[in-house]
Amino acid sequence: MSKSPQKSKVAVIKVRPESVLDDIARLNELAGMKDALDPAATTILKDNISWHYPFPGANTTPWQLEGSIQSLRGSGFEDLCCVQNKTVVTDVFKGEDLNNYLPILKQYDVPILYNFKPGDMNWIDYKPKAKMHVLDHIFPDGIKIPDYFFGKNIIHLPTVKCHIYTTTTGAMKNAFGGLLATNRHYTHSWIHRTLVDLLAIQKEIHAGIFALMDGTTAGNGPGPRTMFPVIKDYMLASDDQVAIDAIAAKMMGFDPLGLEYIKVAHDDGLGVGDPRDIEIVGDDISGESWDFSVGDNGASMVGDLMWFGPLKKFQKLFFHTPLVNLFVLGSEIYHDYYRWPLKDRKVFEGWLENTHWGKLFAAYQRGEADLIMQSAAAAGEGTSSSDAHA
Repeated sequence: MSKSPQKSKVAVIKVRPESVLDDIARLNELAGMKDALDPAATTILKDNISWHYPFPGANTTPWQLEGSIQSLRGSGFEDLCCVQNKTVVTDVFKGEDLNNYLPILKQYDVPILYNFKPGDMNWIDYKPKAKMHVLDHIFPDGIKIPDYFFGKNIIHLPTVKCHIYTTTTGAMKNAFGGLLATNRHYTHSWIHRTLVDLLAIQKEIHAGIFALMDGTTAGNGPGPRTMFPVIKDYMLASDDQVAIDAIAAKMMGFDPLGLEYIKVAHDDGLGVGDPRDIEIVGDDISGESWDFSVGDNGASMVGDLMWFGPLKKFQKLFFHTPLVNLFVLGSEIYHDYYRWPLKDRKVFEGWLENTHWGKLFAAYQRGEADLIMQSAAAAGEGTSSSDAHA
């Protein structure tokens, strides 16, 4: 029997480039952001860099980051910081630069902290009060999390996209990089229940939790990097991490309760995963079902063999020893030296040139986003919300 609360609320609205910052403020108000967070606590902005290259749909958008900061400051939350994490497959310094986060954070005087820099925070042993599904078995010597996260609000900034290992990815998966260190790849065979354990931990350590999800360009296919970007013009927000992931999954065309991480979190009472028990505020999305599918790419087929297939029993040999560096190198060669220069950079450039969100991204690159939005709003220009592949 589900132990979830009776109702949760997810705000979903159509947004436009010329008004997106105001749209985000309205979205966060509809979703109850101010009530979800502790005004006396520091608020962590946890962006999502799935790939350091600015592939559409893969990473937190610059307007998503800027809109969050404006919305928070407008609601009286002055003490903000951005926390970045290190991964074995992405370069965070390149990612925050190429995705245009640095000028925004500098403009609003939001400091950046890195969970892998001892001067910023330290990893400490944590014994969860909640019963863990898998983390205590994966890390028998103790679960370690950053000391800085305790007592802080956190706002997750994921995108609406597919994922090769979890089918969809969103608010719950966004905690993965911040709360677990670079050996988090140990968890991949049990990734769904890992996300549930991490949400339980978040509820114990954070003063408040909120998510703002960007679906202006959604990612179809074998995400979180090599996808097919689709213009959708939607953004979502909620203080229920399970509910926002469930509604995003439903919009993508998946059965939320058919996804293990949503179903288990729902059954554990960590949020609501059944769309019938989720109140949608904002725009009517009853007709939204995008028929997304995950599929495979070269990297995912290797991962399926190693994490879930016949070679799973050898994963300690492959991934808990220096042999892991061979797989890291293989991923880097595949994504950064094959996919990006030969395939995905062309997709990105086409998106920049031919879509309204790509043109706004280009304006952020030039430092002219404010001028573009002001000019478009003054001219009363509208934006088509019809689907279009980049």
